Amino acid sequence: MKYSILVDAYDRIESTTKRLEMRDLLADLFKKAPAKLLAEIVYLTQGKLYPDYLGIELGIAEKLLVRALSTASGKPVETVKSSYRKTGDLGETAEKLLGQRAQQTLTRRPLKVEDVYAVFDKIACEAGTGSVEAKIRLLCSLLNDATPREAKYIVRMALGRLRLGVADMTILESLALAYVGDVEAKEQLERAYNLSSDLGLIARTVASEGLGGVLKLKASVGRPIRPMLAERLSDAAEILVKLAGKAAAEYKYDGLRIQAHLKPGSVLLFSRRLENITEQFPDVVGYLKESIRLENAIVEGECVAIDPNTGDMLPFQMISQRRGRKHEVERMTGEVPVKIFLFDLLYADGEDFTVKPYPQRRAALSEAVAESDWVEISRQLLTSNPQEIENYLMEAVSDGCEGLMLKSVGPNSIYQAGARGWLWIKYKRAYRSEMADTVDLVVVGAFHGRGRRGGGYGALLLAAYDEENDMFRTVCKCGSGFTDKDLEELPRRLRPLELPHRHSRVDSRLEADVWFTPGLVLEVTGDEITLSPVHTACFDVVRKGSGLAVRFPRFTGNYRLDKSPEDANTTGEILEMYRSQLKKITT
Repeated sequence: MKYSILVDAYDRIESTTKRLEMRDLLADLFKKAPAKLLAEIVYLTQGKLYPDYLGIELGIAEKLLVRALSTASGKPVETVKSSYRKTGDLGETAEKLLGQRAQQTLTRRPLKVEDVYAVFDKIACEAGTGSVEAKIRLLCSLLNDATPREAKYIVRMALGRLRLGVADMTILESLALAYVGDVEAKEQLERAYNLSSDLGLIARTVASEGLGGVLKLKASVGRPIRPMLAERLSDAAEILVKLAGKAAAEYKYDGLRIQAHLKPGSVLLFSRRLENITEQFPDVVGYLKESIRLENAIVEGECVAIDPNTGDMLPFQMISQRRGRKHEVERMTGEVPVKIFLFDLLYADGEDFTVKPYPQRRAALSEAVAESDWVEISRQLLTSNPQEIENYLMEAVSDGCEGLMLKSVGPNSIYQAGARGWLWIKYKRAYRSEMADTVDLVVVGAFHGRGRRGGGYGALLLAAYDEENDMFRTVCKCGSGFTDKDLEELPRRLRPLELPHRHSRVDSRLEADVWFTPGLVLEVTGDEITLSPVHTACFDVVRKGSGLAVRFPRFTGNYRLDKSPEDANTTGEILEMYRSQLKKITT
C-alpha cells in the first residue's frame, strides 16, 4: 500500500476538529487497506509501532532528527534549526526544506506503508555502540525516498508528535463502520480491546475474521487488561442504594495499582496505565512467585510503601520514588520496601474470571493466594449497614488508607474492563468537607506568564473527563501551588504535547495561549466547587449558561504520572462533589 494514501488521509484528518468527520475519514482509509497491513496502519496512526504495554519506543531525539534532516535536504544544521525555530514544527520544516532540494533522481522509489513501518521498526531495535549513526542512516533512507509531504509525517512520527488527535474510541468506531457496517458494533470491539489493550490486534482480527473473530478474543497472560474504574459518592446510604442494598467494603490503599501476569518462570507487572514496570519492582515479582498457587494467572492489587521500622503504611509519594528508576533499583528496594494487597483475580489457568461476579472472583483469589508478610488480600467487610460503613471508613483512615472502595456483590458484578461504572464506588472521608479532597485534572492549555513568570507559563487550563462524550471539559485555570522547580519543569513535560490549535476532544470557552494534547494529569485542591459561566464541565446541567469550576485551585505538587487522561476525575464526579456541598449547606 502506498504511503501517500496514508498521508492523504492524515492531511484530511489534521484539517478537521470534528470527531465524526475524523471517524469517517479513518473508516475510508481502513477500507482501502489490505487486511494484513491493518494493524501496522492503526499503530502508525496512533503514533507508535506496537501496543504501549510492550514499551517499545523509537527513541529518536530532536537533535538526531535535525542531523538526519540536514543530511537528507543538503542544508546545514543551522539552517534546519533556524527554520524549525520559525515553524515550531519539525515536520513542517522537513516539508519545507525537502521541497527546496534539487530534482530527485529516477532511482527514487515510491514509499510503501510496509517500508516506512519496517524502517521505523529497525530504528526502534537499534541499541548500543554505533546506534545513533545507524538510526540517522535509516532515517535518511526514508527521507531520501519521501515526498516533502510524506517527510512531514515521517519526521512527526519519529519525534512522537503526530498531532492527529485521534482517540482510541474513534479508531474503534471507524473499524466498526469499515468492517461491520454498523457503528454500534463498537461496543463488542471495545470489550475485546479492553481485554487485550491492543488496537492493532482488534483491527487485524476484525479485518480478517469479522466480528465473530473479535468475539472469540479472551483475556491472555502477557497482555494487560485495561483496569476497571470506579465512580464516587459521598454518602454511605446512597452508596448502598446504588449497590442494591449490600456491598463489599474494602480498604482503598494509598499506593500504586498493579496488574500482575504470572506464568511458569515469569512474572510481569503493569501499572494502571499499562506500562511494564517489572524491573522497578523485583521484590514484588519474588513475593508473587512465592504466594500465588496458580500456574497461569492475572491478579490485581495495590502496592503500598511500608515503613521498615514500624510496618506502617506510607503515603503514595513514597512509593512514587521507585517509579521510572532504571538505576539504583536495588538501593531503592531496600530504602522503600513495599507490600502488595491483592483485590481481584481476572484470569486463572485458562479460565476468564472477568465475566464472573465479584464474590466468585474474591473467593477464587483467596484460595489461590498464600498470604505472607509482603502479600495480603485486601481487607474486606460485607455489609448492608451505612453506619458499619462509616465505622469501617474511620478504621481504614486510621490505618493509613485513603478511604474505602465499595463493590457490588450482585449477580451482575462482573469485571468491567476499561469502564467506569456503579459496580465500584469510591468513598473517602475527605468528601465529607467542602473540597477537602483533591481532584485529578488534565492539562489542556496554558497561559503565558508575567513578571517573575515571564517567558514561561503563568497558569494552566485544567479539565475533567466527560466519559459519556469522550471529551475533556475545563474546570479551572490554575496558577497557584507551583514551585520554581515546577515552573522550570512544566514546559519540558508539556512540550511533546503542544499543539497549534485546540485539541478536538477539548471543550473550552477560554482561549489559551498554548494548547496541548490531553496527557499530563495533575492533582489539585481548592476551596469549593462553584458555578461558572466560563468553564464547560457540566455546562447547563445545574444552571442554564453555567458550568462547574474549582474555586481557588492550587497544585498539590503531585504529578499523577500513574494516570492516563481518561483516568482523571470525571465531570460526573465534579457534579457529585458540588451536590454534596449543597447537602451540607441544607443540613
